[in-house]
Amino acid sequence: MQGTSEVIKNLKGKIIISCQASLGEPFYKEDAMLAMMHSIVNGGAQGLRLAGKRDITNAKRLFDLPVIGITKPEIIPENYKELVYITPTTDDALTVIEAGADIVAFDATTRPRKDSVLDMINFIKKEGRVSMADVATYSEGLEARKYGVDIISTTLSGYTTETQEKCGAGPDFELLQRLVETVDCPVILEGRIWNIEDVQMAFEFGAHSVVIGSAVTRPHQIVQRFINSAMASPL
Repeated sequence: MQGTSEVIKNLKGKIIISCQASLGEPFYKEDAMLAMMHSIVNGGAQGLRLAGKRDITNAKRLFDLPVIGITKPEIIPENYKELVYITPTTDDALTVIEAGADIVAFDATTRPRKDSVLDMINFIKKEGRVSMADVATYSEGLEARKYGVDIISTTLSGYTTETQEKCGAGPDFELLQRLVETVDCPVILEGRIWNIEDVQMAFEFGAHSVVIGSAVTRPHQIVQRFINSAMASPL
């Protein structure tokens, strides 16, 4: 496995694909997720963001790519905006690490939690992995960096009660810009990236990497966007 600094350096300017599915979705099945990952890698993905021991283990066995690993519930609860559910504890971080993830991403918001953000960062560093803080706000990013996190990502902007007004909008470029201008660590743009222009703008604003998810790996959401757009357009 590469050293932490080498992992971070090798992701600069790269496109990472988040490949995940919830229980009950067709792609949740192991063979379906494997097919999805193979297709993504064949298309040129330069990194993967994966949830759960099964998929992380399979990816590290099959592909020579950096993996951002998380844990999350098989079914996201309806009150998810109030909860820390992405790699919420050090036990979850250990699961991700034992599966072989190069980077451990975790919820670094201010929502109530068992293990503090500092606890998470210290544990991940002790285990020799790269720590990545998924934040929703600028202040959360600053706090995570103060505690020594290696990477900050805009993943949760729009997905907390405090930031929910941003959920229907595009990527949070404002948050990206503010963090890039302030913190002395890589900042990744993730969340609501749907087109090539979003990616180009992210790199122009200084993103270290870009994580794309639903626009590539969630066919039902892609279809819904087309249908909703067509229904909203006058005939």
